[in-house]
Amino acid sequence: MTAQPRYHAITRGLKINVRNVTRDVVLADAAHSADTSAQRRTGLLKHTHLEPGDGLWIVPCESVHSFFMKFTIDVLYLDRKRRVKKIRPEMVPWRISACLTAHSVLELPAGTIVRTGTQAGDQLEIKTLSSPAGGGAP
Repeated sequence: MTAQPRYHAITRGLKINVRNVTRDVVLADAAHSADTSAQRRTGLLKHTHLEPGDGLWIVPCESVHSFFMKFTIDVLYLDRKRRVKKIRPEMVPWRISACLTAHSVLELPAGTIVRTGTQAGDQLEIKTLSSPAGGGAP
């Protein structure tokens, strides 16, 4: 039996598009979800950067850390209705951040929050683009 290839967590979840409905701006057009325990645990730790339009939506999640990360990220905490509860722009490596009322976290390239004007209270829309196997969304 051959060993299964190891993939980074960001490539295993569903591919998603994230739009800030309140500001009518796209936050990510090539983000991925992390909805298994292993994907949530690994997050972006194996990555060296995020390209514009990339991101990781961690579900469920109410806190993140950037220990051992190699780059700065923007963090959005969302409630179950995908409304922004808290923003954490420019979170550098070796930090901890939490929002105990959050249901999920969206990690984005640094500068996305400022560029898009995203604020607490904004409503986000998350659409599935493809399945982990590469098929289209239902």
